[in-house]
Amino acid sequence: MKILAISYGTEGDTRPMVALCRGLLDAGHTVVLLGDPPGLGSAKALGVPTVALSGDLQGMMRSTPANATGPQVLKLVNKNTSAWMAAVLAECPADLILAGGLSVYVAESVGERTNTPVIQTVLTPVGSRTREFISPIMAGLPLPRWGWLNLVSHTIVCWFAWLVFLSATNAARKEHGMAPRRRRRVGDPQVYGISPALLPRPRDYPSNVLFTGQWVVPATYSPPPELEAFLAAGEKPIYVGFGSMAGVSSDLIVALREAIGDRRAIFGRGWSTIGDLPSNFHAVDDVPHDWLLPRCVMAIHHGGSGTTHSACAAGVPSIILPTVADQYFWAQHMADIGIAKHVLRMHSLDTNKLRAAIAFADTSGPQEKARDLGQAMGLEDGVSAAVSAIESFAEQ
Repeated sequence: MKILAISYGTEGDTRPMVALCRGLLDAGHTVVLLGDPPGLGSAKALGVPTVALSGDLQGMMRSTPANATGPQVLKLVNKNTSAWMAAVLAECPADLILAGGLSVYVAESVGERTNTPVIQTVLTPVGSRTREFISPIMAGLPLPRWGWLNLVSHTIVCWFAWLVFLSATNAARKEHGMAPRRRRRVGDPQVYGISPALLPRPRDYPSNVLFTGQWVVPATYSPPPELEAFLAAGEKPIYVGFGSMAGVSSDLIVALREAIGDRRAIFGRGWSTIGDLPSNFHAVDDVPHDWLLPRCVMAIHHGGSGTTHSACAAGVPSIILPTVADQYFWAQHMADIGIAKHVLRMHSLDTNKLRAAIAFADTSGPQEKARDLGQAMGLEDGVSAAVSAIESFAEQ
């Protein structure tokens, strides 16, 4: 098959799609990945053909406080919808379109225009309704977790997303010779890069919605000498990193320094521009999580789906400081399964609570639970399972 994979978003959105595309190539398919330019470097390194989509997500994230990025992301998507649609249409015809990240409405429209099947490739459980948990997009709100309310929350989020992107989507459809859509498209298969060991698949999901396991390419990584020397110089460090959450404030670094004290720490810069770090922090730029996190004692991070999965796969406790969207969902889930002490908030961080969370992560209970979870996730092959699911859905 010729497969077009579209995934506009952060590094956490793009890297799993890169792994999935590599798996599809290895299975004999022709694949082109369309995505945000900064995330495509890893695709090129793995031999995945790419097309860069317009928009400067990294620049926007770096100029916007992390807790205010939501509205700016919506503006960026709406501004670039027509250009993205044109870029995907230029790669057609194809046998299948995979829609990930912020590209879903573009993919659906191109699929309709070209009569191409669409499969949603998703990294957090937002596309289908369930009674088992609240929509991850609403997880940061103080709402009761009742079955019927959980179900309604998913409906609200899906309809809100549709309404937010409706005008720009229909304008782009008109430019490309399509009639406007009046209703949301439903019923496309959904393949989630979610570990069922970490989050069991809801029992009330439809049969065409699957959890396959995390999509990751095993790291073949040679660390720089200074990182090797730091790791060898003492006890396992604490990992600190906030991925594509570029608006990391100096106040947060102060709080981290006070809570961590003199302990050794590795700071993953990600998209942040923080430069002034405590002397016991060793900064790194682009180190694969599956190589680095097993060499750490715990991970303090933002709670993106990919980082959460990687910390759990490494068998280390997480301390999550969420700021937007599904990060609160993963933070609460870590607390619910006993790997984290409580849910914190990046932009109203209580240093004493952070210190307590670190102390909790140092105890045997969460360490054993994290280790057991990591062993269970190690038995999964998310990429192979996703490739098989995609091939099966495409044949139907």
